[in-house]
Amino acid sequence: MKITEIYAYLDKLSPFELQEKWDNSGLIVGSMHQEVSQIALSIDVDEKLIDTLEENTLLITHHPLIFSGLKQLAFENYPANLLQKMVQKNIANIAMHTNFDQTHLNAYVATEVLGFEIVKKEGFVAYFEVDEAYEVFAKKIASSLNLECIKGVQAHSRVKNIALTTGSGCSLMRNIEADCFLTGDIKYHDAMEAKSINMSLIDIGHFESEHYFAQILEKHLKILGLKVIIASSENPFTYIK
Repeated sequence: MKITEIYAYLDKLSPFELQEKWDNSGLIVGSMHQEVSQIALSIDVDEKLIDTLEENTLLITHHPLIFSGLKQLAFENYPANLLQKMVQKNIANIAMHTNFDQTHLNAYVATEVLGFEIVKKEGFVAYFEVDEAYEVFAKKIASSLNLECIKGVQAHSRVKNIALTTGSGCSLMRNIEADCFLTGDIKYHDAMEAKSINMSLIDIGHFESEHYFAQILEKHLKILGLKVIIASSENPFTYIK
């Protein structure tokens, strides 16, 4: 099957035009006229993953390997070192990032992983309701997402209105209308701001909240009749207890 046929199907499933202006979703490596023998799904591209893939594979990732223009291809540097191996093995790559966040990923994590019913959905943010002590709720979230530790900001003893954005969503914080915001990549100054506006935070991790991308997409790709494998990259962080 040619990539152009697969791309058209993906565009109907999660339109690429929904991506943010700064994003680079779409065809990253390869040609629309390229024939592929199988599809592999992963949150990211890493060297170990490329080494395990067969030639003529279409790798569909959540994160784009190239976010902005490359000024050089020095093969000893990232990401050129990965691009070199991909070209040598004729591995194509399509990224489905912020478009897929809005159409599938955030809703899936809220309902299928955490088990809550969405009461409102606004772009990247899914809202749901609970009525629990902050610590009890935080421990439940950590258990559902298999978090190695709990990092957060407790501005309330009890939380009721919850907002969720997978990945890195603190740039949205000022527009969030909730007691508690679940997102990843929470930085020190994000925590300071959250305290100042009386908003509780729970860091749900970037990889931990988005690695479901592959299993979500796999269900939709079965209709194409190609072999589809989940070949997720590894979390780059190591946690020492």
